Amino acid sequence: MPDGSQIEIEALTSLHQIAAADWDACAAPEAADGGRARDPFTTHRFLLALEDSKSVGPGTGWQSRPIVACKAGQIIAVAPMYVKSHSQGEYIFDHNWANAFERAGGRYYPKLQIAVPFTPATGRRLLTRPGHEAEGRAALLAGARQLTDDNRISSLHMTFCTEDEVAAGRDIGLLPRITQQYHWESRGYACFDDFLADLSSRKRKTIRKERERAQAFGGDIAVLTGDALRPEHWAAMWEFYQDTGGRKWGTPYLTRAFFDIAQDRLRDDTLLVLALRDGRAVAGALNFIGRDTLYGRYWGCVEDHPCLHFELCYYQAIDWALAQGLTRVEAGAQGEHKLARGYLPVRVHSAHYIADPGFSDAVARYLREERAAMDREIEVLTDWGPFRKETREEQD
Repeated sequence: MPDGSQIEIEALTSLHQIAAADWDACAAPEAADGGRARDPFTTHRFLLALEDSKSVGPGTGWQSRPIVACKAGQIIAVAPMYVKSHSQGEYIFDHNWANAFERAGGRYYPKLQIAVPFTPATGRRLLTRPGHEAEGRAALLAGARQLTDDNRISSLHMTFCTEDEVAAGRDIGLLPRITQQYHWESRGYACFDDFLADLSSRKRKTIRKERERAQAFGGDIAVLTGDALRPEHWAAMWEFYQDTGGRKWGTPYLTRAFFDIAQDRLRDDTLLVLALRDGRAVAGALNFIGRDTLYGRYWGCVEDHPCLHFELCYYQAIDWALAQGLTRVEAGAQGEHKLARGYLPVRVHSAHYIADPGFSDAVARYLREERAAMDREIEVLTDWGPFRKETREEQD
C-alpha cells in the first residue's frame, strides 16, 4: 500500500474527470467565501467551457491533459496541461525553436503546455490547496517532466506563470524566459481624472481629445456584466471576434459555442463594453473580471470610428476598474500603442524544459541574450511612458 505521505500524479483526459469543487479548491481557494477568484481563467468552469465548446480537443491542436496531485486520498494540486501539435494560441512564441529543432532532424511536436489556451493573462499555473503550496508545486512539476521524458516528448512549457513558479521550475531544469506586456496600475486613484493628473500635460490633453472623438461616434456606450448580459450581446461579440480573429490569426480560436456557454456559465466573470448606434452594437470589447484585476481579451467592430478602439478597450476598462475598486488592468498581448494610454511594460514569466541536452543548451544561450535585451527594452519603454517625470521617479 502507498505511504500516506507519498504524492501520486495522474494525467486526466478531461476536466469532466474531476469535480469542480476539488479543482477549484486548488485553483481558486480565495473564492471559497463566495468572492471572486484571483482570475477566472484557471477555474473549472472556464477551462471546461473551452472543452465543452470544442475550442480545445480533437482537431484543434490542444488536447486536454490536466494533471492532478493526490496525497492521502486528497487532491492537493492541479494544473491545466495540454498536448500541443502546433504553437498557435500561446502568445509566448517558440516557432523558431521548433523550426531549428526539426531542421536538425528532431521532432518538436507534440509538446506539453501548462497554460490557459488562447489567454495571455498572467497568473498561477501550478494550482495548490492552501497548506500544500511547496509540495504540490514540486509534485506537479516533477510529474509533468516525468511525463515528458517517459513519452519521449520534445519539451514542456509553462507560460504566463508567476515568478515563484519559474523559480520552482528552475530547480528541476526548466529554463526561465522573460517577455513583456502592457499593464495599467492604479496608484490610489479614485477616478479617471486622478489618473490623468499623473500624466504629462501633452499626454493628458491627447487622451481627453481621444475620448471626446470616440464618444462622438453617434451612439451610446453600454458596460454590461452578469444578468445584464443577453444572448444578443454575445452574438454581437462573436461577430466582432470573428472579424478580428480572421484578420489576426486566419481562423478564430474560440468556437461560437463558447460564447453561448459563456452566457450560461461565465457571465458573472465577464464584462462587455459595447458601442451601440441606433440600438445595434457596432463595436465591442470583451473583458474578464478577477479579484483585483480586469483582463482585456477581445475587441472587434463592424464600423470604423476614430479612437473608439482606445475608448472601449483601454479607457472604459480603467473607468470600470476604478469604480469597482480594482487596481490593475491587463490589456492582453503586444501593442506599443498602449504605452501612450498609461499601460506600462511589465515582465511576463514563462519556463521551458527541453529534453534534448544539446538543444537545451542552445535555447538557454538564446534566452540569456533575450532577457538582457528585454530588460533594456522595458527600461526604455517605461521612460517613454506618458507619466510626469516626478511620477516616474516615484514609481522607480
